[in-house]
Amino acid sequence: MKDRSHNDAMAEVFRKNPAYAIELLNSILEDREQAELLIALRQMTKAFGGIRNVAKEAELNPNQLYRTLSAEGNPEVRNLSTILRVMGLRLAVQPIITH
Repeated sequence: MKDRSHNDAMAEVFRKNPAYAIELLNSILEDREQAELLIALRQMTKAFGGIRNVAKEAELNPNQLYRTLSAEGNPEVRNLSTILRVMGLRLAVQPIITH
């Protein structure tokens, strides 16, 4: 059995189960975990063909996308929205449900 990285495994999970990717991203956004968001977006980028492919589809420079999704990245809403759109997703605002 061939060993593979956690990122490769997660990319495969996201390819096979987009609903899980949505659930995970929503959870990360709710928890306001910037570092976790960037990790998940890097893994999802891999699932969608890698940095070059996503950058091309998003009409972004690959180096810019790499920096945006790096551990030190701080994506602007515009770039985050564009990256998600390539993945068939979008940002949305929802009311907080209180009990």
